[in-house]
Amino acid sequence: MDENTNVVRLDYGSEGLQLDLTGLNATVLRPRYLEGLQDEHAAFLESVRRPYQTAPLRELIAPGETLAIAIPDITRALPSDRLLPWLFAELRGLDADDVTIIVGTGTHRGNTHDELLQMVGPEILAKYHIVNHDARDTTSLLPAGRSPYGYEVAYCADYVRADRRILMGFIEPHFMAGFSGGYKAVFPGIANLDSIQTYHGFTNIAHPKSTWGLIEENPTQNHVRAAGKLLPVDFLVNVALNTDRQITGYFCGDVDAAHEAGCEFSRNTAMVRVEEPFPIVVTTNSGYPLDLNLYQTVKGMSAAHSITAPGGLIITAARCNDGFPEHGAFKNQVLRWESPDEAWRAISSPDFSEPDQWQTQKLLQIVRTCRVGLFSELDPALVQRAHLTPVVDVRSAIDAELACLGNPAAPVAIVPEGPLTIPYVA
Repeated sequence: MDENTNVVRLDYGSEGLQLDLTGLNATVLRPRYLEGLQDEHAAFLESVRRPYQTAPLRELIAPGETLAIAIPDITRALPSDRLLPWLFAELRGLDADDVTIIVGTGTHRGNTHDELLQMVGPEILAKYHIVNHDARDTTSLLPAGRSPYGYEVAYCADYVRADRRILMGFIEPHFMAGFSGGYKAVFPGIANLDSIQTYHGFTNIAHPKSTWGLIEENPTQNHVRAAGKLLPVDFLVNVALNTDRQITGYFCGDVDAAHEAGCEFSRNTAMVRVEEPFPIVVTTNSGYPLDLNLYQTVKGMSAAHSITAPGGLIITAARCNDGFPEHGAFKNQVLRWESPDEAWRAISSPDFSEPDQWQTQKLLQIVRTCRVGLFSELDPALVQRAHLTPVVDVRSAIDAELACLGNPAAPVAIVPEGPLTIPYVA
């Protein structure tokens, strides 16, 4: 925030959105800012050569072995364009024809050529075989085994057939699984639709420990790890990022050990304590690429919901230029029912099972206890049908709510980086 002008920049799309806080009793909540590593490449080499509880990366994969690398899709901010060249340089003698890079779309759409170019860079895109995972295309999947929780799991065929496997991702608090990273790259990243729907079932998502910042006894994280371990994983490359998308830490090696270390690092930097809930909370979805659509934006709303008083107002600024999105069942679900209560009754019934219902469930958990305004590029009529209130101007929406409260000094929380900051009530 500019101390002289009392203006804060909200992360919105690629350009940001300026919000004037003049006259407001505002509290700005941010993660503890860490400077990016001075030499990201040198730190990468140190991490993969002295990894958590396993041998150095260069000793694990021999020439002639096939390798599958799972990376996140365009909705995640992992700097794959920097990491992949460093990784391949470390894997000396590996033939490019023996490598498959699998984009972990989960249930999302496949990434376009331009998006892949942005994600991995022109040299990697030209040299290596890159696959957009499709959870719905059973011909592209092979069985991996049966989860201890009682359902069959299949993965992208190239991953199942590979001799060696590397998972890549970044760690931040996650609104269901406690933290991202770790085995989430493979489950749900490159899993079959049926298994994704099962582990995202209503009971798991409704569990009070399926929430931000919790790993122990989190049923969602337990399903992720159990399914991820059905096939051997040779190495994890996880990073932590600051709000400028600079790398602040590496967590590489054995999946469990490296992920646990990364979660502890993230917990100490991203989670912010407040003393009591706020009647008004302004949030974002961390800007591009996380605010591409409304589906992803539920995460920013969920982070704000943690500190919003019952019946309070969450104002969310998220560009949503990719729509709801148009693929998947999320749009149909949020527009299908007339009220949040009607929708809740439908999706909580034992015989209801559709893709994306988990995100709809999280949205309903929020709008059934708070009001949510949305500043975006979505059609306002569709925003209203999605049980949200269209916002034309963020500051005007704050002022209108203060007037309704009859208290211009009512406290307002501002969360400029959205779910990169996870506030919680003491």
